[in-house]
Amino acid sequence: MVAKKVALTVNKNRPVNLDISTFSLPITAYVSILHRVSGVILFGVVALLLWALGTSLSSESGFESVKEVFSSPIVKLIMWASLAALAYHLVAGVRHLFMDAGIGETLEGGKAGAKVVIAVAIVLILLAGVWVW
Repeated sequence: MVAKKVALTVNKNRPVNLDISTFSLPITAYVSILHRVSGVILFGVVALLLWALGTSLSSESGFESVKEVFSSPIVKLIMWASLAALAYHLVAGVRHLFMDAGIGETLEGGKAGAKVVIAVAIVLILLAGVWVW
C-alpha cells in the first residue's frame, strides 16, 4: 500500500484572537461551563467534608472542634459556596436528564432550559445562603 501525501492549505496570515473576553458565547455555553466548574468545586469540597465527618465522629471533643470551626464566618462562606455549587450542579444535571429524554434538544429549547437552570439555581443558592447564615 502506498501512502499518499495530502497537501493541506493553511492560511497563516489569519488573525488570532486570544482575548477570551471578546468572545460572544451563547447562554447554553455559559451554563455548560458553569456545570463543569461546579463539578470541580464539589470534587474539591469532598476532602473538607470527609475531614469534618471523620473528626466529628471520632469523639465528643472532635465534634465540638468541628462545630467551632464551622461557626467561623469564612467556613460558613465556604459551605455556602459549596452548597451553591451543589445546587447549580444538581439543577444543570436535571436539565441534562431532560435532554437525554429528548426534551429541550432544539436550539430554542436549549436556550429556554439554560434560562430555567439559571433562575432555579439562583433561588436555591439564595435559600442556601439563608439556611447557612
